[in-house]
Order: sequence, then structure tokens, then C-alpha cells
Amino acid sequence: METAKSLEFRGIGKSFPGVRALDNVSFKAEGGKVLALLGENGAGKSTLLKIMSGDQRADEGEILLNGVPVVFNDPQSAIAAGISVIYQERQLIPSMSVMENLFAGALPKTKSGLLDKRKLYKDAKELIEKFGLAIDPREQVGRLNVAYQQMVEIMKACHRDSDIIAFDEPTAPLTDSEIRILFDLIRKLKADGKAVIYVSHRMAEIFQVTDEIVVLKDGRFVTALKTAETNEAELIKAMVGRDIGDTYANLSRNTKFGEVVLEVRNLKTQFIHDVSFQVRKGEIVGLAGLVGAGRTEVARALFGADQVTGGEIVLEGKPVVFKTPREAIDKGIALCPEDRKEQGLVMGRSIKDNVAMPVVNELCRGIFIIKEEMAKLAEKSVAKYSIKTPTIEKLAVELSGGNQQKVILGRWTSEKMETKVLILDEPTKGIDVGTKAEIYQTVCDLAKQGIAVIFISSELTEVINLSDRIIVMHNGHITGVVSREEATEEKVLTLAMLE
Repeated sequence: METAKSLEFRGIGKSFPGVRALDNVSFKAEGGKVLALLGENGAGKSTLLKIMSGDQRADEGEILLNGVPVVFNDPQSAIAAGISVIYQERQLIPSMSVMENLFAGALPKTKSGLLDKRKLYKDAKELIEKFGLAIDPREQVGRLNVAYQQMVEIMKACHRDSDIIAFDEPTAPLTDSEIRILFDLIRKLKADGKAVIYVSHRMAEIFQVTDEIVVLKDGRFVTALKTAETNEAELIKAMVGRDIGDTYANLSRNTKFGEVVLEVRNLKTQFIHDVSFQVRKGEIVGLAGLVGAGRTEVARALFGADQVTGGEIVLEGKPVVFKTPREAIDKGIALCPEDRKEQGLVMGRSIKDNVAMPVVNELCRGIFIIKEEMAKLAEKSVAKYSIKTPTIEKLAVELSGGNQQKVILGRWTSEKMETKVLILDEPTKGIDVGTKAEIYQTVCDLAKQGIAVIFISSELTEVINLSDRIIVMHNGHITGVVSREEATEEKVLTLAMLE
């Protein structure tokens, strides 16, 4: 093992208008170990990573790299010091190739100073093969799926030979085989004496790949534990501040379903083939499948975001054709998309603006928006979903992932909306256990109100425990339908892998 590297936080404090994001946080990440950073959304994890990467400056405290105080004025200075942070939001240039992204800032040149494309391709190919991935170095990054884009980010950080590497929810878009590749990589980094900081809400991963755990709550340090000496219940209590019990057993469910609200008959798009199913009023129907199964594509087709090339959609007994999402919204179909930051919210606008977007025309008198009505709508959503914010004017980009998701839910369930079918695509991705429990109950409550819910998640436990019926997909086809009573992970996975 090489000489161990270390990164220490001492008394870190950071405030934003109306919010104390970090308050006297101190802990040390040591080389040759993987340290998990846990906490609910809003605990301060993302702020700490941004300070570590030079994206933000701490108001108080100091950072020590290998025992020496350092100050990072920008991300470039942190990278130069050997620190890499791999965020949930990918830091890639979609229009550039994989190889150009991998070696951005250090592209090989010929003697005449021109780009050495041959060497660039060779070096990128060797790096990709080292990871065991089937990616063409010349492929445009924007054309890769989310999982492969994430792997490009990880390869880029490893190529820099950083001494301190932080992973922010790295497995969210990855398949099981890609997760195994990632964990093998993390173990290699650990063996090489690197200090690894690992942020994840997936408890099984924490116990699988980390050595130590630091828990934050409301911007404060709560406890530091050795992974081998703790358990899930203890960690959840430290994160949430209470024992939340059996999340699924405590849910208050809807048991009475009404008539069929949505029927899909032999639906076809570029990506899905002959998909047929029904959803009844007050029913939660889960869509399960591996990455690339076609679940998100079904959601996009129902929402008018993808062109339907065959079959039909029947809403409340009447065939409908949606050429745009606006047309779907007007008929009562709403979508909380998989990528809430890119497709769900306008990140530079306020909570108030985001909640009002689908109904802004109804909030106008002539050409003027009635701001008081907008404010009331947002205030009710904040209260209904317990959105943590000092004001409805707070920008979406400044909210935690869980609160961002609540804003989207508030938008589609406001008193001005008449949502009949609510499609939730990965609604708990990157969200802490406490907020997950809140969202599960919210989904059940919406079903009780008579809304037909389509629930998509890569976490099989969620789909099995929350859905009344599960539709399993593989490669754009439906391979089976399973009731909640007979659903097991083995049964669903077997159907998910059928050709």
C-alpha cells in the first residue's frame, strides 16, 4: 500500500439566506479506508462535498489535506490538489465524445501542437477496457444512457489519479453488474491507499463497501461509527432522530379500487412493443424491470413526450392521442420524471414558480399573473408535503433532493390540478430513508383520493411493497403481471430477465 492520504474537516460552518447548512462539522477521512457519509436530505452532505471540491467556500473552519491546511477557491484548485468529487449531476459535455470527456484538460497533442486523435483513442480504449465496459471511445456522451455516463465520470476521476475521491449516490443509475464493477474499483482505490468518501441512501451498499460511517443531521455531526460495529436500525435512528419502524407495514393503504381510468392497448414507440395494461381508480400499479427494460419509455409515451407509433391509449373509456406533454396534462396525466433536475424542475426558478407552472394561465387576470394566488398555491404545497424551506421564493436548485421531489408532487396535486393518472418514475432516487417513508405514505394517500398511480422504481423492495399489481418488462415487452400478494424478488427478477 502507498502512503495513506487523508482529508480532515475541522469546525466547518456554512450558511445560506435563512438556512444554516453546516454547523461546526468535524471528522477525518483516512487513506486506505472507505468512509460513508450518511444523513437525510438537507443534512448537509452535498454542501460539504461542494466545499471539499472548491465549488463553495466554508464560512468557518478549515480543511486539512494530509495534515496541512488548504483552501480551494475553485474546482480546478481542488483537482490539482488530488481531490475528485463525482456528483449525482454529471459534469460531462454531452456534445463531445467519450474520449474527449475522459481526457478533458489534458488532451494529447502531436509535436506540432495538434490534437493526437490516435493516442487519444488508444488511451481511452485502454481505460475503458480496464473497467470492462462496452463503450466506444468515439461515441458522443450525450447518446449514452445515464448509467454509462456515470461510468464515464468515474473513469475520468480515476484517470486523474486523485488521492481523495468522493462518490455522491454513484449507483443510482447503475445495473447490478455495473455496481459490482464500481465496488471492485472502490476496493482497488482503498488498496492503493486512497481516501474514499461514499454518499448513498442504500443501506445494503453501506455495509457492503465501507469501513467507517459518519452521520450528519440538520447540518451537524451526530456520530462516527465503524461499519462492522453497527446495524441498519441504529443508523436510521441516528439519521432520522427517531425509530421509524417497519416502513411498509406502517403504511395506510387504499383497498377499494374504482373503474378503469387508463387502458393501454398494444402500445408501440421506437423503444416499446405491444405493451398492454390497465390501471384502475385508486390503484398503484408498479412497473418493474432491469435498466433498458422500457419502463421510462412507457411513462414518456403516456405523457406525450415520445411519439406513439402504434396501439392506443384509452383514458376514462375514450381513446386519446397526446402529441405533447401539455395535451396530456390538460387531460389529467402527470409525470414526475426520473431526472427531476433536468426534466422535472426549472432549477433557477422558485418553489412558487415551479408549483404554479402547469396552471399559470388559470392564475392570470387578463395578461397579469395574480401573484397572491400563486403564493397561496405554493404555501399549501409546502404545508401539505412538509417541504423544508424558509420561503416559497427559495430556488429549486437550493433544495435537497427530497424537497425537490416534494415540489414536483405539490405541482401535480395542487387544488388547481385535476390529476387522474400520476406517473412516478424513480420518485425516491437519491432520497433519505425518512423522506422515503413520507413519500410512500403520500403515494398511498393519493391512491385513496382516487388517483390512478403508475410507480416505477429500480428498487424491487419498493415496487413489491408499494404496488397493488406489478407489470414486469424486459427489452420493451411485458413479460408478466404479478399481484402484491404473490410478488417476491425472485419471481419479479425471473420475469425481468425473460427474453
